[in-house]
Amino acid sequence: MNGYFLTDRGQVRNHNEDAGGLFVNGRHQTLAVVADGMGGHRAGDVASEMATSYLHNHWQSADKITSPDQAESWLEQAIHSINQTILDYSRTNEECKGMGTTIVAAICTTEFITIAHIGDSRCYLANHYGFKQVTEDHSLVNELVRSGQITKEDAEQHPRKNVLLKALGTEPDLTIDIKTLGWEQDDVLLLCSDGLTNKLNDEELFELVKNPLELEEAANKLVQIANERGGEDNITLALVHFDHSNEKEGGS
Repeated sequence: MNGYFLTDRGQVRNHNEDAGGLFVNGRHQTLAVVADGMGGHRAGDVASEMATSYLHNHWQSADKITSPDQAESWLEQAIHSINQTILDYSRTNEECKGMGTTIVAAICTTEFITIAHIGDSRCYLANHYGFKQVTEDHSLVNELVRSGQITKEDAEQHPRKNVLLKALGTEPDLTIDIKTLGWEQDDVLLLCSDGLTNKLNDEELFELVKNPLELEEAANKLVQIANERGGEDNITLALVHFDHSNEKEGGS
């Protein structure tokens, strides 16, 4: 299994509120994480970094994941703990009041992948069947699309496109979307923040992800295009390729 993580401030913002990484534990299993922070004065980066650091540290001591049930339970418990940690921190640090973060995290084993998410950071799977978004945005515009009030095309230009219905660290009782999928040799998993998906459509993402490029080359090309198209937001992505090679670890 091979992976690559990349985050970029973009062309407009003066600091990066995204965080994440690719983390390999002592059992040689990979955890991919992307978090997009928000809220408060420079507090979005605090929330996203807290979420990433907690998952990273917790993953290092995790038992070997041998079943989807175990993977789903691990992610659910870890993310609920992060949620409470961020809530507690924002309540006791005035400058961080109201902060939160999206989160998308994937446990990648040679038998399956288990994905958990909150917010509008996404996970996609590229395989011989095509390219599929496997998460559902927790956003106002996505809810309007789901209910038939607007089209997907309308959603792209909607003035409230960035309004989230759920974020990590903003409420005590949080429902996490978790699912497990099978994957096969040469499949590629893409986790990313909306700084990427707001600038490239699914066809463009697939074109770069499906080609047998080096992962670093593909990641840099994706970020380059997003920046060339304005780069108004931070841009973050993690790529994991099921290729049976030695696993590589990247940081946030």
